[in-house]
Amino acid sequence: MSFWLETAGDDLAPRPGIDGATDADVAILGAGMTGLWTAFYLKRRDPSLKIVVLEREIAGFGASGRNGAWCAPDLNISMSRLAKAHGRDAARAMQQATYDAVDEVGRACAESGIDAGFHKGGELILARGPQGIPALDSALEEYAAFGFGDHYRLLDAAQLSERIRVAGAVRALASEDAAVIHPGRLVRGLARRVEQDGVRIAERTAVTSFQPRDAGGRATLVTPRGNVRAPVVVLAGEAYLSELPGLHRQLLPLWSLIVLTEPVTDAQWAEIGWANREVVASTRMSVDYLSRTEDGRVLFGGRGAPYRFGSPIRRSYDRHGPTHEKLKAFVGEWFPVLRDVRFTHEWGGPLGMPRDWHPTMAFDEASGIATSRGYIGHGVSTTNLGGRVLADLITGTSSPLTELPLVNHRSRDWEIEPFRWLGVRYSQWAIGRVDAKAERTGVPPSGRSLAERIASH
Repeated sequence: MSFWLETAGDDLAPRPGIDGATDADVAILGAGMTGLWTAFYLKRRDPSLKIVVLEREIAGFGASGRNGAWCAPDLNISMSRLAKAHGRDAARAMQQATYDAVDEVGRACAESGIDAGFHKGGELILARGPQGIPALDSALEEYAAFGFGDHYRLLDAAQLSERIRVAGAVRALASEDAAVIHPGRLVRGLARRVEQDGVRIAERTAVTSFQPRDAGGRATLVTPRGNVRAPVVVLAGEAYLSELPGLHRQLLPLWSLIVLTEPVTDAQWAEIGWANREVVASTRMSVDYLSRTEDGRVLFGGRGAPYRFGSPIRRSYDRHGPTHEKLKAFVGEWFPVLRDVRFTHEWGGPLGMPRDWHPTMAFDEASGIATSRGYIGHGVSTTNLGGRVLADLITGTSSPLTELPLVNHRSRDWEIEPFRWLGVRYSQWAIGRVDAKAERTGVPPSGRSLAERIASH
């Protein structure tokens, strides 16, 4: 169990599952943030809707209850790539929507009485050595080119040290647009909120397949405990959707792992700083992300767990000793005062990665199937956006959200095995080597290697 669910202050006993065939107006697979935000906004569009949410485990079991506590703007796909595919105006609208989504999470929680620990302390992306500086400069240039340069500023080492002191950090790109949250309290509070609105959440109910609308206009979620039929079915299982027939190659499960320290002493915090609890990352291609909890712990997350042949999802993969140990070592490297700190928790889970790194929010009227997926680690804010987009699409509401470039996008399938395994494992290995070389030499990556071209695709 993640620290977040452990400290959510909620009864985690599973809710009753379904028992026999069930009818609804909207049937949702997944009681994570995507499914729950969708139910939340649908009820605000039409309180009379009968909504049933099916969850194989318990609400918040997946990425919604295991993430790094970031509620931040941006997507993994860059504005430049979005502009190339959809046009400059669409890319700008999408970027603005990511800023708005952060604020909407805070607003909706406050309005609904959900204590999600929402704190908008900002975001710091660090260059830990000269090799990281060009990446920060390039990022700022892209933001400025699309008209968002005023959201960011570069900090030199002295300015950065006034906010956080990290060994080797020489520069940072700072933004005030991100927040830190308590994911467990958010997702569990959201589940309670939609139940109060009349939504039924059925837990320990595994969906094994889905079917499009039949002659009677009903789509179906198939479960061993009975099928749920509704005019609209929402697939909101993120990485776990890859286990369903027809979606296996649409998403690749990629593991992100986390370690958490014991509460840090006041004296140690005096050396580190970080008083405003910004979310923090570096320019490493291998991805790292940090947050400071309300009770004074350091969370350090990152990638590194190997992709498995055939894209299986197993609970045992949520732990990967070498990666967890590397993350613990990073804590001591970043914050030398914490070299001997004790770690109380380690966990992990799969993210859903589309082949083109392009999230999707879609509804097909003919089949009755809706979905929002493919966040690749940017899900806390983007799930909220996805819930609002799907609510508009399902209720036939035309809005600026339904014109966003993520809407009704279809990613190409991942390659068949063994080509998928060869490509992903090579990329994981090669990107690690690129990072190691840059850190060893102080020379930034060239951007020309095969691994870098794959990562930026």
